[in-house]
Amino acid sequence: MTNHHDATDPADHGPDSHGPDSRGTNDHGPDGQGSNDHRPDDHRAGDRVPDGHVPDERPATADNHPAHGSAHTGAAPAPDRPARLIDCPDFDAPVKLRSAAEMADALPYILGYRPEDCVVLLALHRQEGYSRFAGRVRLGIPKRTEDWRAVADELARCLVIGSARRGSLPDAVVVFVCREPRGDGTGPAVMEGLRPLAQYLRRACGGFGVPVVEALCLSAGRYWSYCCPDERCCPAEGTAMGLPGSSVLAAAAAYAGIRVRGPLRELRARLTPWEGPAAREQESALDTARARLMPEGGDRTERQDAFAATLALARTALNRLGAAPRDPDPTAADGADDALFSHDEAAALIIGLQDRDTRDAAAEWMEGPDGEAALRLWRTLARRCVGPYADHAAAPLSLAGWVAWSTGDGLEAREALAMALAADPDYLFARLLHRACNDGLSIETMRECIRQGGQEREAARARAADARRGPQPDRVAPAPRSARTAAALRRGKARQRAAGGARGPLPSGPPTRPGTRPRPAARPRPIASPRPVTRPGPGRPTEH
Repeated sequence: MTNHHDATDPADHGPDSHGPDSRGTNDHGPDGQGSNDHRPDDHRAGDRVPDGHVPDERPATADNHPAHGSAHTGAAPAPDRPARLIDCPDFDAPVKLRSAAEMADALPYILGYRPEDCVVLLALHRQEGYSRFAGRVRLGIPKRTEDWRAVADELARCLVIGSARRGSLPDAVVVFVCREPRGDGTGPAVMEGLRPLAQYLRRACGGFGVPVVEALCLSAGRYWSYCCPDERCCPAEGTAMGLPGSSVLAAAAAYAGIRVRGPLRELRARLTPWEGPAAREQESALDTARARLMPEGGDRTERQDAFAATLALARTALNRLGAAPRDPDPTAADGADDALFSHDEAAALIIGLQDRDTRDAAAEWMEGPDGEAALRLWRTLARRCVGPYADHAAAPLSLAGWVAWSTGDGLEAREALAMALAADPDYLFARLLHRACNDGLSIETMRECIRQGGQEREAARARAADARRGPQPDRVAPAPRSARTAAALRRGKARQRAAGGARGPLPSGPPTRPGTRPRPAARPRPIASPRPVTRPGPGRPTEH
């Protein structure tokens, strides 16, 4: 499960073998991936009822949310029961949702993609007479129905405790379960099949003292309410949803430049390893590159040479991608990027990125044109981690998640990091980035950490280069001299020059500077003859 809040950390809340773990991965969704999009906004503190009490989960109060009749039909509420509106955040001018149909249509714009085969919980907080969407939790629907109860408890805990950590408990929750019919299935059959999961979620949220004011099933272009038994507003065949993009919220999102992506499976397909004959050729190239670049017993020099070669090859790849035209269709664009690299080039880069220093240095390509080209490169390499090299995808997937986050695409960042943890649950780089992204750390703070790491690596390489050159001979500093010693040395040198020593006699003649009086030539001092020394003999005194 991709955590967008730290409420799933078992270190704080206890482990749960059925729910998400501290790494944010799970095995309940159809592809082993889910998402916990918890983003509480500013809200007021709410009251919490004692544990074990399940409040009324029907929205029936005038000071809370609209009753089912007006909410589902879109009819104007009675004058004595004014409907409280639900506001979608992230717009300067609030967009107000007045019915279940509008809430169902708003879900893709809240998530940023069209949900598919998942369960979504949205927290509501009262604000100035209406409710505002705040935190959210998403998870792929577990394959085994036996896991539904435990997963429902974990999801409710993620949402409620996460909101409490950010300020206060939510005032209410809206539940969505989304699944398309398979084979000959129908929407009503899907709705009935997911009813137990919706009921578990309602009870789990009620256990935390937070009522579920609406629970909707979205399937086959229709929606059903699990909270309203009245077939006049919620018929058994479901209520048709409007055409995608035809609502007021869709128009506001288009005006604001908000892009809604397709299902997450399309995004994950861009990061999924190849299959087929091309995969076997790539596996053979990876075997060769591994034997060449990671020999048994390689020394430090070989490792440093591999580091430099990998970075040089990656820089060449970035330049190649930056110069290539970009196709607007994602599938065609990925195919064109794949064609730019041979199997051997991709294998050398994948094996080289398994080195931590190499990967950290590559993470510095995180902004501007380098960032865009790097994201394309890391996607390409993730698709080449085939067969037994699936765990090698943790490095390029982590880099893809980091660059996506740095360039403002939090959705792809979370999915890429979740896939990296699925490839290698113990990959520390992915775990740290995943937690930082979910906790809402400042992206500029993370960039500064990456830059500082690059500076430290440069300093370490400079020290290593100095060490390879060997120790340099140290110069011996002269001993300090006293004033008397220095004066004696000066007098001795003057006498030596006067006598025509090694430096010759002092210069005579006119001075070198104009306007000064000439100095008389120095007269050499006579050198006294040494006194004879008489050798001592027997009976003769020694002369001193």
